Amino acid sequence: MEDFDIHVVFHSIPYLAEGMVLTLKLTLYGIGGGLALGTLLALARLSTFKPLSFIAGTYVNFFRSMPLILVIFWFYFLVPMAIGQDLGAMFSVVTAFVLFEAAYYCEIMRAGIQSVRTGQPAAGSALGLTYAQNMRYIVLPQAFRAMMPILLNQAIILFQDTSLVYVVGLGDFLVHADIVANRDNRLMEMYITAAIVYFAFCLFGQMQIVKLQRKYAT
Repeated sequence: MEDFDIHVVFHSIPYLAEGMVLTLKLTLYGIGGGLALGTLLALARLSTFKPLSFIAGTYVNFFRSMPLILVIFWFYFLVPMAIGQDLGAMFSVVTAFVLFEAAYYCEIMRAGIQSVRTGQPAAGSALGLTYAQNMRYIVLPQAFRAMMPILLNQAIILFQDTSLVYVVGLGDFLVHADIVANRDNRLMEMYITAAIVYFAFCLFGQMQIVKLQRKYAT
């Protein structure tokens, strides 16, 4: 540690911040798209229409059995070959994240929906609410509230998984840190900095989870 040069880290902050912007964008896109699609999949899995429930269940089981890096490879290499058109690294990665995360958010939301007491939507139906209105005003708000800590935990996992985009050449935070480390021959400084940054973000997220758990436990 005698040769540890903190100045390399300070001088690299603008470049590292550029990579972090991409990391956060990928995380937000994955959360937003995955949560929206996952909620629809959860409703499909709970549907009394058996073919729809089967299709949703098959989708979830399929993607949950695949490693994320393989799904990224599919949409970056195989899908463009199949359709004869280059989708671009960013579009391919975001699509992979959304479809992959949707499978996990589906199971989280399904558990949240099933945790809502059946008497509440029944009361809504008695008041004249349609199925869609019941879900919008009664069931889903309570499901999101109950599942918020788990949803946030999944977001932390996605934040960590964004580092996999190095395989398709996207410059996220870790890739930028690696470039500086090899360019300036300062591997120790940059890898320790990257670890600290990831730890800080994840620790902040875990603290929010604990706060939510305490809040909803009261």
